[in-house]
This record gives sequence, C-alpha cells and structure tokens, in this order.
Amino acid sequence: MTQKYVLVTGATKGIGKAICTLLDAQGFHPIGIARHTENIKFSGTLFPCDLSDIAKTETVLKQISSNYEIYGIVNNAGIASPQALGEIQLDVLQQVLDLNVRTAIQVTQHFTQQLKNQQNGRIINICSRAIYGSLDRTAYSAAKSALVGCTRTWALELAEYGITSNAVAPGPIETELFRKNRPVGSDAEAKILNTIPMHKLGTPEDVAYLVNFLLSEQAGYITGQVISVDGGGSIAGRS
Repeated sequence: MTQKYVLVTGATKGIGKAICTLLDAQGFHPIGIARHTENIKFSGTLFPCDLSDIAKTETVLKQISSNYEIYGIVNNAGIASPQALGEIQLDVLQQVLDLNVRTAIQVTQHFTQQLKNQQNGRIINICSRAIYGSLDRTAYSAAKSALVGCTRTWALELAEYGITSNAVAPGPIETELFRKNRPVGSDAEAKILNTIPMHKLGTPEDVAYLVNFLLSEQAGYITGQVISVDGGGSIAGRS
C-alpha cells in the first residue's frame, strides 16, 4: 500500500495514541496534534498545539498542509467536564462545545479542498455513547451530538468527491482518564459496568480497529454512519 497520511487530534493519550500506533503498524503515517509532546514516543510525526487557541491551531494546520497531502482526518480531541443541569457553568459549556465541535470543524475544513482535489479521503469523528443521553453530561452530550450532525452533513456534501464521513461512538473505554475517577473495584466502576451488557470495559485498541477499517479502501461505500463501540451499552431496552 502506498503510504497515506492521516491527521489525528489528541494523538498522544488514550484512544488517540492507540489509533496512531495501529495506523503506523498498518502502513499509514500518523500526523498527530497534541498539547503535550515532550518526551513522547510517537508513531509518526507530532505537532504541539493547544487546540483551544484558534490562531495557533490555524498556524499548525498550515504547516501540516504545506508539507503533507492528508488522506484521512480523525477528530479525536475533546473534553467532557461533567455538570448536572442546574449547575452548568456557561463558560464550561462554551469550552466543551469549542474543543469538541469548533476544533473538528476548523481542522476538517482546512483540508477540505485538498481532499476534494484528491477525489478521495476519509473523515472520522470520535463521538461518544453520550449522544444517546448521559447523566451530568448536558454539555458533552450536546457537543458530541452536534458532531454527529457535522458527520452526516459532511457525508452529503463530500460524497461526490469520493470522501466518506463517519462517526465512532465509544462507550466506557479503559484509559488513564477513566481510571482516574473510577478505580478498579470501585463503586463508580461497578455502576458503569452495570450499563454494559458485556459487563466489561472497552480498550483504546477496540476503537482503533474500527477507525483503521473506516480509513481503508474497503470502507469506501460507508458514509454518514454512527458506529458504536460500547459492548452493547447503547442498545435500547437493555436491562
């Protein structure tokens, strides 16, 4: 396979790191963007950037597009910041919407013309099981649901150019961030596991495998879809 360049945001931790590691093993060249890049062993080329800074983000995107023909974009960066209705701070709401939605739009549209010129490409938005509703996640659920809307709209706009746009919606994934608030054996962990028919957490690699497939040529007729990786946790009627 001719090596293809895939841009991944939030590339050095958790799901983003697993995606980049697998892509490298499959012959892709990951182009990562992350806030913290010091002393990071990365499978590909890494660009430091705080995506909350719009101007800095644009500068980094120009550096990337000047040096690489991007084939795929994986919008993975995001934050949750849980707050219950009645306690939602509007500045926090704005931050969650900004990093999850504005960033994905800014990154994707920067490369849209390049993808159109190539008449081929892949866009993958990492969403969440929260799109189906989640306690204390008004901001996060709204942001990830907005990203689903972007996914389907881009699928319609870009289909004629051979570009697909899909969303991946992970359920609880065992990352450092997950374990920070839900230690092994804790009540918090048990509460989450009770919502999963498989009664186990997913791994970052579980998500990476699906992303890898959606980036492949074999997935060229799949677009505008939201695919869950959650052990059945999004199935309606689960007990």
